[in-house]
Order: sequence, then structure tokens, then C-alpha cells
Amino acid sequence: MIELSCKELSSSIYDSLKEKTQKFIDKGNRAPGLAVVTVGDDEASRLYVKTKTEKAAYLGYVGFQYFLNGDSREDEVVSLIETLNRDDRVDGILLQLPLPKHLDEKRIIEHISSDKDVDGFTSANMGRMVKGEECFIPCTPKGILTILSHFGVSTSGKRITVVGRSDIVGKPLALLLMGKGYDATVSVANSKTKDLRALTLSSDIVISAVGKPMFLDSSYFSDGTVIIDVGINRISDPTRKRGWRTVGDVDRESLSQRDVSITPVPGGVGLMTVASLMENTFISRERRG
Repeated sequence: MIELSCKELSSSIYDSLKEKTQKFIDKGNRAPGLAVVTVGDDEASRLYVKTKTEKAAYLGYVGFQYFLNGDSREDEVVSLIETLNRDDRVDGILLQLPLPKHLDEKRIIEHISSDKDVDGFTSANMGRMVKGEECFIPCTPKGILTILSHFGVSTSGKRITVVGRSDIVGKPLALLLMGKGYDATVSVANSKTKDLRALTLSSDIVISAVGKPMFLDSSYFSDGTVIIDVGINRISDPTRKRGWRTVGDVDRESLSQRDVSITPVPGGVGLMTVASLMENTFISRERRG
């Protein structure tokens, strides 16, 4: 098993971005501004936000953090977003997901201005992506494409199975991979897919984004397969001080003696998602002049 660690790759992206940002500021320009909106007190969300704000600070970005109570009304969240849309100091707006269940995520996301939608979640950005127009590519799909390119994994003419059809990973990633320049033959599996194993066994590349710990074991993969594990799942582990550990969607231990390449969890796609967010924020700042 070959591990496709993304630690060095993400570090190189940050080093490049930090240099670009400093040169941009040295020319008399305002530093990129990233606003992060968190609703509720979800522990995992807090950790993700902490990572993102620390990376933004390292790069020289200006960070704006907003924490709303878990019982906040939808109009309160929308009002904050619309205020940030008008704020010239803000180039990117990140609405940390998931939101509390009483809030409509899709409807709230649509209030983010498309030119500040650095997550690439609004229908305007998604529509532009489908048409091959300039847009913000969703961060996780963008990070996965960077991984494939960095490790020299060709997609042209390859059979790729994307396991999971979410709006933020599966759907946009499949569209990107089947587009010109990537030219893959893509299958998107979901919970109703019959004989998933046959589908993944016939694939050159398998990308799993189902959010189920160790869902796919070695029986799902042929030798030579490249596996991109998007899953970030917590499972109980009494041997750890915190009582849990993070695993992916793929049972890595079952693949330890197999001829496959796989991204680790942690240390893989998650790192590239954050790096892609920072890239999009800098792009937004440049576009805004």
C-alpha cells in the first residue's frame, strides 16, 4: 500500500500563497479578508474553524469570526451574511456546516454573494462550473484534483467511481472529472446502487465520500487502484486519551498488504480542502481589485 500523504503538498501551497500575499500587500493592496460564520457550538465545527482561522492568519489574511447561538433564527443568519456581502474588507464568506437542524442550509447559502462564495456552494457558482465558466470550484473537489495532479494520477480515459452524491463533494467532483481536461468515465454511486463492489472493482480510481467509518474494505478494490478517502469519521477508542480517533470511509488495515495507493485520514483530503479554501480566498481578493 502506497500512502498519498498531503502534508508536504499542502505546506508547499501555503508557502506559495504566503509569498504571493506578501508581494500583493507590498504593492499597497489590502490583505485578503476571510469571514467565518459559525452557528451553534458543535465541537467538530469549532475545531475546523480554528484550523481555518489559524491558516488564514499564517498567510497574512485578515480574519473575521462570527459566532451565533445555536437557536439563532434564519433571518438573523441571513442578516449577518448580507452585512458581510456589503463589507469591502471581506473577500470570502465561509458558512461553517453543518448548521443546526432548524435552519435551511441551502436557502441560507444562496444569500452569500457569488463573488465572495469561496466555498463554491451557491447555485450561481455551481451553474458556472457546469458550463465551464470562471467560478469558485468547491474546496474538497478542488483539493482532490490537486492531489491527483500532484501524484501524477492521470484521469483521461480512466474509469472513476465516486461513492456519494452530495452537493458539496460527489456531484461537483463528478462533473469536473467528466469535463474537458480530465476526460474520465465517471460513475456516481449512492445508497440505492446495486452491487457497489462490482462497480469499484472495475474502477481505476475510487473516491469515497459517504461519511461511514471504514465502509469499504479490501474486497472493494482491485490491485493498482488509486483510492481517495474523503471521509472524516470519529469512532470510539478507549486507548486514546480523548476517547476517540479519526478514520476514513476506507478500512486501511485491510489494504495494508495490497497494491493500491490511498490518501490517509487524517493527513489527506482534509488538508487539501483547507488549502483550497485559502487559494479561493486569494483569488477572490485579486478579482476584486
